[in-house]
Amino acid sequence: MPLVRDPLDPRDSMYHFLAFYLRWWREKEGLSLTQCGQIIGAARSTVSNLEAGRQRPHDDWMRMLDLKYGTGLLFQLLLWYARMAHDPDWARQVMGYEKQSTSMKIYHGQVIPRPFQTEDYIRGLVQASWPTEDPEAKITRRMHRQNVILERENPPLLWLLIDESVLARPVGGTEVMRAQLEHLRKMACLPHVIMRIVPTSAGPHWGLDGPFQVVSLEGRDVAFAGAQNGGRLIEAPGETRHFSTMFDRIGAKALPEDASVGLVDQYLENYT
Repeated sequence: MPLVRDPLDPRDSMYHFLAFYLRWWREKEGLSLTQCGQIIGAARSTVSNLEAGRQRPHDDWMRMLDLKYGTGLLFQLLLWYARMAHDPDWARQVMGYEKQSTSMKIYHGQVIPRPFQTEDYIRGLVQASWPTEDPEAKITRRMHRQNVILERENPPLLWLLIDESVLARPVGGTEVMRAQLEHLRKMACLPHVIMRIVPTSAGPHWGLDGPFQVVSLEGRDVAFAGAQNGGRLIEAPGETRHFSTMFDRIGAKALPEDASVGLVDQYLENYT
């Protein structure tokens, strides 16, 4: 007998809600996974992954299902709302994409972002945050997310943009910050890392609304926008392109690579 898994709980997130009804409607129509795949031009395994929440739907697939089922714009709108909503499972999804990434563009204006943080720097950030869980467990989890990126056999090309104010904020104290900047400088010299700093003198720019990153995969890009108590995973092509444009606009105000390393050296002197 084939294994029949339980459907996802539609209350977990909008993506689970969509996956739940993809399965519910297919079974209502009496279609097999293979037959549903034929409708959208995809393999049986793809339909299974969609209904299990392991793969995100494409707009064309939802349009073809709406046409087949006579549901108007139902599945297309569910996909739209899923993309706009906060996904409680965002961290797992982002980490999965980071494992597959060919390149990552990362901007942060408040702290040195992953995957450039030392363990003590992470500890300083965790100690300064609201105590919602065991601090050491949180530190371990963050280090694991970094290692997923850094310890790959073929690590992605990493483009980093940070504001100068990040260098001036002594997270964890003088010694921790000095070690962090030394680590940042060392990473900036790696062949797959491009680090540039936006000087304070550059004035306001497109990154002032918050941190974000653009993750390039084989064939498409996704983005992640950070926020208090979570963030939002963005997979719509148009919105993802917008974040790539934002990165380029911020980069237009950043120092060249050599000058950025020189600025790190200046701040290192302040922490000695």
